[in-house]
Amino acid sequence: MILWLAGLQGVPQHLYEAADLDGANPWHRFRHVTLPMLTPYILFNLIMGTIGWIQRFTDIYVMTNGSGGPLDSTMVPVLYLFNNAFQYFKMGYASAWAWLIFLVILILTAVNLYASKRWVYYEGDRK
Repeated sequence: MILWLAGLQGVPQHLYEAADLDGANPWHRFRHVTLPMLTPYILFNLIMGTIGWIQRFTDIYVMTNGSGGPLDSTMVPVLYLFNNAFQYFKMGYASAWAWLIFLVILILTAVNLYASKRWVYYEGDRK
């Protein structure tokens, strides 16, 4: 929430004033002023959310006692890695899973950053 608040406070007031002079209603001000200025924050939250989603562990481990639920229905990659490392003592296999998770996160982050060139607006950026 602090990041969103910082982003909202970082939108220059003169852009809202210019939109008002042009006759923009509140929806147009949000769509054409606020939202483009918040796209770097949206990108950051998208990447951090993706990483957090892939690395989800604690709540599933607590809910299922580390078993992954009935018939492995809540088995996520990090829980699978943890079980192989510390329950079955297959450290090499768990290490390979860690590298695989790292590569998936790296690829998804790179795809997000590459795609962001089309929709993220940076105020000082010259094209």
